[in-house]
Amino acid sequence: MRFELSNTANEYKSIVANFNQSIKGKYTKIIRIERIQNERWYIQYLAHSRSFKRTLDKDTEKSLYHGCPQEAADKIVKSCFNRSFAGVTGTAYGFGVYFSSDAAYSHDYAKPNVNGERHMFLARVLVGNTTKGNSSMKICPAGFDSTTDGKHIFVTYHDAQAYAEYLITYT
Repeated sequence: MRFELSNTANEYKSIVANFNQSIKGKYTKIIRIERIQNERWYIQYLAHSRSFKRTLDKDTEKSLYHGCPQEAADKIVKSCFNRSFAGVTGTAYGFGVYFSSDAAYSHDYAKPNVNGERHMFLARVLVGNTTKGNSSMKICPAGFDSTTDGKHIFVTYHDAQAYAEYLITYT
């Protein structure tokens, strides 16, 4: 389910402030921000999160961006992030789902629809222990939970490792 946030709500303002700082002027206007609520998907994410915290004895959750075309965004809202689509836009750091702490980077994958609108998720992502990824990785090496470029890109290999909390629609 999608719930549009009021642009006067503190939740909305906080997301916009972080987005503005990260995207560095690559957009004109935010059309809407929707909170995504998918109970089944969230329960799976929470179970995965608890497991990570028990195993790693620390919190490794990050708020990261994932830009995509509108068609992909609609599928993600209904069915969550799905690594079976890995490779559609690249595999430089592994065959998984890509996220970035840099909205400007994710912007390049948020292709505009016929109305010029772009779509970007702000997701909660369990990065766990990370290691440098490469284009041949289909799973993480033993002892690691995600791969990275070492800077701002994180790649996950388990569908319950990320929860799309917000969908930002902008031009």
